[in-house]
Formats: sequence, structure tokens, C-alpha cells
Amino acid sequence: MKTISELLEEAAAQAVPVVKAIEDDQLTGRTPCTEYDVRALLNHLFLVVDNFTVLAAKGTPDFSRTDDVVTGDWRGRFDEATTRLVKAWAEPGAEDGVSGGMGLPARTVGFMVLGDLMVHVWDLAKATGQDYVPDPALAAQLEPELAALAPQAREAKVFGEAFPAPPGATAFERVLAETGRDPGLLPLGR
Repeated sequence: MKTISELLEEAAAQAVPVVKAIEDDQLTGRTPCTEYDVRALLNHLFLVVDNFTVLAAKGTPDFSRTDDVVTGDWRGRFDEATTRLVKAWAEPGAEDGVSGGMGLPARTVGFMVLGDLMVHVWDLAKATGQDYVPDPALAAQLEPELAALAPQAREAKVFGEAFPAPPGATAFERVLAETGRDPGLLPLGR
């Protein structure tokens, strides 16, 4: 069984190139997350990565921040932020016990950020016309964890209603469907 840090390292290695390839003129484009344009979704993803770095150390997150961090060298800062996330989850005890602020098993919280990273990078890829297919083994490890969280996530309005997964769907397509996304969505951007 891989550690959360190892899983996040793999996911970040696939996420960072997608984020780095987003062009400034794409920041106002729409995304599969209808409440966010590309800039807002990037800001949300930074917020998630930063807060789950805090959660790895059993700290109390602050999800209320609404700063626009998509300024200056935001692409490089995203790379740095995901590196900090991976390191935080590699610290001794990060996966043990209960997370700070969320009251959930720490490993479950680690899978939450893994899901956010993979799914929102797919959203960004769709929004900007990029290809993104995460490692099937990574998606296979995420799928049962995310499915277990889905009822609570829907109740909290974090996930939309489940979308019907197509016959023969991959693990990641089932993850997308579980979060309320159409796995067959055509790219929205160029």
C-alpha cells in the first residue's frame, strides 16, 4: 500500500504540467465546475493544496480565504505548493490519527486532497483544451476512498449528483462520475 505522500507525488507530477501550460488568455474561460472560471478554479486549487498541507501537520485549515493568487509566477508557485504538500504528508505521523479541524481519519483526509488534485486538474485540462489522463493505478486507489466519501460530500454540496458512468468506464471515469462530472465531456477550451 502506497503512502499518501507517494500518491500525491505521482498526482502532482501529472498535475503540474497541466497547470504550467495554462495561458493567461485562458484564465477567464469556463470550466466543468460551473461556479468557477479557470482563474477562480486555480485559486480554489491553491487554497485546497495550502489547507491540506496544514491538515497533514494536524493544523486547523482556513478555507475562507478568497485571495487571487493567480498573479506573478503563479505556475512556479503551484509547483512549489504541491512539493510542500507532498513533503507535509511524508512527515512521520501525517497519516496517523485524526486530522486537525476536520475530525476525520488523517489517511481519509489525504485521499480527499488526492481527489481534489486529480479531479480539478481534469477540470482545468478540459477548460483549456489539454489532455489529462492520470495513472490508472493511482485512480484505482482513489476510487474506493472517494466512493466512500461521496454521500457525505453530496450532502455538504461538495459533489454534484452522481453522473452515470459509461459501460466499461475506467477507474478515473468512475471517479469523475461519482463527483457529478460527465467523463465524456468534450474540451471546453482550445
